[in-house]
Amino acid sequence: MSKMRLRGFESAPGQRHVSEEDRYLYRQEEPKHRLVVIGTGTMGQEHMRVAALLGRARIHGIYDSQPLSMDVAEANFRPLQPEPLVRYDDLASACNDPAADALLICTPNYTHFDVLQTAMKSGKPIFLEKPMATDLQDAAAIVRADKAYTAFIQIGLQYRYKPQYLEALAEALTRRSVGDVKTISVSEHRPPFLDKVDQWNKFERLSGGTLVEKCCHYFDLINLLAQARPGRVYATGGQAVNFLDFERNGVPSDIDDHAFVSIDYDNGIRASFTLNMFCPDFAEELVVVGDRGRLKATEEQDIHRSASGSASLTLRLGENGLSKTSDLTYPRAIEQSGHHGSTYFEHIALIDRLEGKEVDCATPMQGMWAMIVASAAQQSVASGQAVSIDRFIAENDLETLLN
Repeated sequence: MSKMRLRGFESAPGQRHVSEEDRYLYRQEEPKHRLVVIGTGTMGQEHMRVAALLGRARIHGIYDSQPLSMDVAEANFRPLQPEPLVRYDDLASACNDPAADALLICTPNYTHFDVLQTAMKSGKPIFLEKPMATDLQDAAAIVRADKAYTAFIQIGLQYRYKPQYLEALAEALTRRSVGDVKTISVSEHRPPFLDKVDQWNKFERLSGGTLVEKCCHYFDLINLLAQARPGRVYATGGQAVNFLDFERNGVPSDIDDHAFVSIDYDNGIRASFTLNMFCPDFAEELVVVGDRGRLKATEEQDIHRSASGSASLTLRLGENGLSKTSDLTYPRAIEQSGHHGSTYFEHIALIDRLEGKEVDCATPMQGMWAMIVASAAQQSVASGQAVSIDRFIAENDLETLLN
């Protein structure tokens, strides 16, 4: 059995008198794995921070095409890991360092496919941030390459590890608390996209579009809950508030800031997704209704009062059984490490897989299906018409891969 960590005591000032030889509960095993982070922006630094917090792997080296990004990442990371980081001069050197056990690709969306081609030549295990690509042909190529790859590719769809969604999946699919699922509704209300280097997330051709870039997380969750193939997608949305006056090199921003998406699944389940990206703070909600009851999972972050969000799950069964409401938390240090702690547990899956254990993590095929729903929704927004998924798959020459 693994030893419990007492993070609140390990580094407390009042415990510094305990010498290294007397540390038992506080002693931690040396990291067994070495990771290289490619892309040291916001998400790259989050992965570095989470790896240090977990302690099972050491960040061995970093690479970014922007020297400033590496400078800032290195400075921010210095208090978390005493060992110096290797700074690579080019992508190939970062991917092929024999000291590295795995590669984490956290570069801008539009670079994922090209960076992955270089990374796969190393034969090393790869973690690829979401979305796996910005267009379906590249995503399909990744799925095909993964089938022949001697190591593995894990996709960064970490929302499935958020406490409220992890518990919702357990209630709906494992415990079957609400009976046969009939409808699924997800919503996210949040502020606009943050600033990025070169502002790539303000343009559909570089990000894949809002429903691909931001919302693939939610389509992954909906697909997991539906446990079926999507049959039809209809969406409406647009750019109402955000970045209307923003342009880069004379090109105006064209990124959607709100959308409504409806999805019909082949097993009769109907799902909806609502997005609004001009809100003052963050709120997410998932509602799953079955023939025996309803569950609601929420996360809210009040930016005026709290540095971290609060998550809960409510189960209502009426006369069919026990109803309950639960507050859901990970330890504070884990929750504050990023994305309400979900990245931390995503790293546990990554390291477990490095050690040959069976894990439940996002695969390239699951990332592909999230992209299919998202891309069909983007097409529906543009055309104003519902999209048949079978026809959409045929039009994109994906029948051999997916049928």
